[in-house]
Amino acid sequence: MVQDLRKAGVRDPHVLAAMQTVPRHLFVEPALASRAYEDVALPIGHGQTISRPSTVARMLEIVLARLPREQRARARALEVGTGCGYQAALMAALVGEVISIERVRGLHDAARRNLRPLRVPNLRLMFGDGRLGAPSSAPFDAVVVAAAGDEIPDALLEQMAPGARLLAPVGDGVRQALHLVERNGDRTWELTVLDEARFVPLRPGTA
Repeated sequence: MVQDLRKAGVRDPHVLAAMQTVPRHLFVEPALASRAYEDVALPIGHGQTISRPSTVARMLEIVLARLPREQRARARALEVGTGCGYQAALMAALVGEVISIERVRGLHDAARRNLRPLRVPNLRLMFGDGRLGAPSSAPFDAVVVAAAGDEIPDALLEQMAPGARLLAPVGDGVRQALHLVERNGDRTWELTVLDEARFVPLRPGTA
């Protein structure tokens, strides 16, 4: 899988090392474990999927690109959409502290079970509406949103630290694109629209 990621253009050695280390098969259903290291999205229940490894690696590489490697051990990251917990585990291997929020109780509980054998001390899972972020733990140096909304919630923009990056898919069920937001000052954000994407919808509230 990691060799395929290199061929696909992933260059960050720390991202590649995390992809090498975190066992993806622990985060998929046992019946699909034989496909865990293929570059495919797989169902995880509740109408959700675990994203393709290439998608996850690219998003992590982009969102951390502006963060100097020597600062990553002290950095704090936010993930909206824990899902099965795979991307959260990868983020925890790359930065000092990770908060991950999931709105579906069944997925939140499953992620806890999946992550338990790995004993990840710098990762905290939260059950709640991810569109609200985690204000009590802000500001964040990196934010990754793993579901597509019509726009990026203001609460997430406000919880970015100066110099932070946020990466989120924006759009509907027909057309989506990854949006990269960089906070360049106290009240200044810069938006770059990247390539097309395909993610589940970003929904309000909890379920």
